[in-house]
Amino acid sequence: MKNKIIYTILLSGLISWGCKVAKPVQIPDTVTPPEKFSATTDTTNIGLAPRKVFFKDKFLQSLIDTALQHNTDLLASLQRIEAARASLMVAKGNLYPSLNAVVSAGVDKYGNYTQNGVGNWDTNLSPNIDKDQHIPQPGVPDYMLGFRSSWEVDIWGKLKNKKAAALAKFIASENATQFLKTTIVANIAGAYYELLALDNELKIVEHNSTLQKAASEVVKVQKEGGRATQLAVQQFEAQLFETQSIEYNIRQEITATENYINLLMGRFAQPILRDTTFNQAILVKQMQTGVPSSLLLNRPDIREAEMQLHGAKADVKAARAAFFPSFTITPYAGLNAFSAALFFNVGSLAYGIVGSLTAPIFNNKQNQANYTGAIAQNKEAYYNYQRSIISSFNEVTTDISKIENTQKALTLREKQVTELKNAVGSAKDLYLAGYASYLEVITAQKSVLQAEIELNDKKKELFQTQISLYKSLGGGWRE
Repeated sequence: MKNKIIYTILLSGLISWGCKVAKPVQIPDTVTPPEKFSATTDTTNIGLAPRKVFFKDKFLQSLIDTALQHNTDLLASLQRIEAARASLMVAKGNLYPSLNAVVSAGVDKYGNYTQNGVGNWDTNLSPNIDKDQHIPQPGVPDYMLGFRSSWEVDIWGKLKNKKAAALAKFIASENATQFLKTTIVANIAGAYYELLALDNELKIVEHNSTLQKAASEVVKVQKEGGRATQLAVQQFEAQLFETQSIEYNIRQEITATENYINLLMGRFAQPILRDTTFNQAILVKQMQTGVPSSLLLNRPDIREAEMQLHGAKADVKAARAAFFPSFTITPYAGLNAFSAALFFNVGSLAYGIVGSLTAPIFNNKQNQANYTGAIAQNKEAYYNYQRSIISSFNEVTTDISKIENTQKALTLREKQVTELKNAVGSAKDLYLAGYASYLEVITAQKSVLQAEIELNDKKKELFQTQISLYKSLGGGWRE
C-alpha cells in the first residue's frame, strides 16, 4: 500500500511538471476573406469549368494532356507524394505493437568474483538440480528462438498527433501536386496563345512589308519621272528594311516559345501543332454577375497551406506530449537454453513481460527545443496560410479588373487601327495628288504597323489575363 502511494505521488508530480513546462499554445485555424470579390462580376463559369470546357482548342487540349503525363516537375512531385505516403504508414504503424522474430546465440564468461560467476559455481553443487541443469563452465552459452514485442501505450496522444501530422502533410503533398497541375495547365495555355499571337504578329509584319514594298516601288517610278527625290526613295527603302528585320525577331521568339512548350511537355525541341485563327479565338465570351469568394477554396495551394497548418498544430501537440511519462509494454516468448541438445525440450519454454514508465529528465532541454521549434513552425504555417488567402483574393480581384479594362481598351484599339488604315490610304492619295509629302505616307505606314501590333498584344493580354483568372480560381487540375 505504501509503495502504491509513493508511485502515485511520483506519477502525479511528473505529469504536473510536464504540464508546467509545456504550456499549450492557441493559434487560429482559419482566415476568413471578404464575402465577394466584386459586386458586378461573377467568375463561377471560369473557376468551376473543367479545362477541356474552358480550353476548347483541340491542339491546346492535346498539348496539356501530354504535359500532364510527361512534365518532369510533375513526375518529381508524384514521388514526393509517395514519400509522404510512406511517412504516413510509419506514423500509423507506431500506434500498434511491434513484433519481431528473434534468433540469437551467444556465450558469456563470468569472472570468478562476480555475482553470476559465484552463483553459477554454487548452483552446480546443489543437490536440487539434475545433470541437464548443470551450467556449462567456464563459458555459458545462450540460445534464443522466439518473439519479442514492444508497444508504447499512447496515453497522452503523442503518437496519434504524429499520425495526424503525417496525414495532413500527405494531403498537403497531394494538393501541392494538384496546384502544380494548375500551374502547368496555365503555363501551357499562356505559351500557346503567346505562340498564336506571334504567328499573327508575323502575318501583320509580312502584310505591312508587302504594302511598304509596293509604296517603295511607286516612289521609285515617281523618281524616274522627276516627281520624287532620291531621299524619298531612301526613306521608303529604310522603312521597308526595318519592317523586314522585325520578321526575324518574331521568328526567333516563335522558336523560343515552341521550345518552352516542349520543355513543359517533357520532350525535346520539335514544331508545335496549333491553330492559325488567332483573331477568331475566344476563351470567355461573357462573365455573369455576383460571385462568392468561397471559390478560393477550389485553389489547391490554399488547401495545401491549410493542411500544412493542421499538420503543424498536430506536431505541436505531439511535441508537448513528449514532456509527459511514456508507458511501454515489452512482452516476449520463445525457447531459451544454454545447451543446444536441450533447446527443444519443453522445459526450455520461456516468456515474460516488462512494463516501463519513463519520463524525460536530463533531455528536457531537447524536448523544450523541439516544442519551441514546433510552435514556431505552427505560427509560420498560419502566416503562410494567411498570406495564401490574401494573395489569392488580391490576384482574383486584379484579374477581374484587368479583364474589364483590357476589353474596353481592345475596343478602342480596334477603332484606332481602322482609322489608321484609312489614314494610310488617304496619305497615299494626297501624296500622289501632290498635297502631302512622302514623310506623311511613311509616318502613316509606321503608325498603322505599330497600332496593329499593339492591338495584337492587347488581345494576347486579354487571353493571358483570362487564363490567369482561371488559375487564380483553382481551375485546370481537374479532369
